[in-house]
Order: sequence, then C-alpha cells, then structure tokens
Amino acid sequence: MRQISKNVGQLKISKVLLKNAPILELPFLQRSKSRQVATLQHGEDVLLVLHRGSVMRGNDVLVDNQGQFILVKAAPEKIMRVTAKNSFHLMRAGYHLGNRHIPIEIGENYLQLEFDPVLSDMLKQLGVDVELVDQPFEPENGAYGGGHKHGHDETFAEDYALAQAAYHVHDHHCDHDHEH
Repeated sequence: MRQISKNVGQLKISKVLLKNAPILELPFLQRSKSRQVATLQHGEDVLLVLHRGSVMRGNDVLVDNQGQFILVKAAPEKIMRVTAKNSFHLMRAGYHLGNRHIPIEIGENYLQLEFDPVLSDMLKQLGVDVELVDQPFEPENGAYGGGHKHGHDETFAEDYALAQAAYHVHDHHCDHDHEH
C-alpha cells in the first residue's frame, strides 16, 4: 500500500504537475486525522502517516513515498450556517461557540460549524438564523493551532527541493514572457 507522509500545503505548484495528480477527497473530521487508511477518488487505498496534529486543507498537496503528488479536496458535508440581522448578534454567537471550543469556519457575514442539535437550539435562542447546508467545511486553525511551518523544521531541505522541482517544470512549460 502506498504511504503518504508529507503535506507540503498549498504551494503555488504548476498546474502541469497537478494535472494528473490523484485526488483525496475527505470531510473535515477525516482531514484532521494524521494516521489513517484513506481511499483516493480512483479507488486506491493509501496509508496516511502525517505529522501528528496536522490538518489537511482543501487544495493541500500531499507527497507519497514515491514522490508523486496527491491533491486534497474538502468533501461537501452537512454543516450549520449561522447568519444574523446584525454583526452584534453574529459576534455574540461566535463568542458562545468559542467558549465551547467548537471548530468554526468564519466568513464575512456568517459562521459555519458541524451539525449539533443542541448548539442549533442554543444559537436560535441567541437570536441568530441557523440553516443546514451541504458544502466543504474549513474551520479556523485556532489561535495556537499549527498547520503551518516556519520554514526551518526537519523537512525544510526536502520541501525546498520539491518547490524547486515545481519551479523548474513551470519554467519549462511556461508559454508567456515574464521573469521567474
């Protein structure tokens, strides 16, 4: 079974490199598990062995043990979309959800969270509107949560080599005139 142990994030990789990349489509709960067997869209099972505590985001690029790229897609799922008549009510709802340490996706005029009937009732009592929607869920990482690198961790040299390979493929397939 193919093993995937690296998430290089959302690097600006040439579309040429990702054109034929297998797709791993998962809901948020599965994208937040670093150790699991998952199935690519074409049916192949792969073993994910990522850094503990890491979360795969939609459009992240994974690298398997053979150096092949895999593209992560956030699967649509049933979530609650919270909206309000004014920003005060929406901020108040966000405060109460944050006080419960609930993963929340924050949009310009909405909050989204995993479906929970108890939270739905609480939110309605706070005077906000709650509707169920079916779409990808991408909650915030949290104030202290990782999910990103600072460039000089134990895999920096390997990540840099991948970025350089992507740059050189783009450079050779580029149709337009500009400096790289």
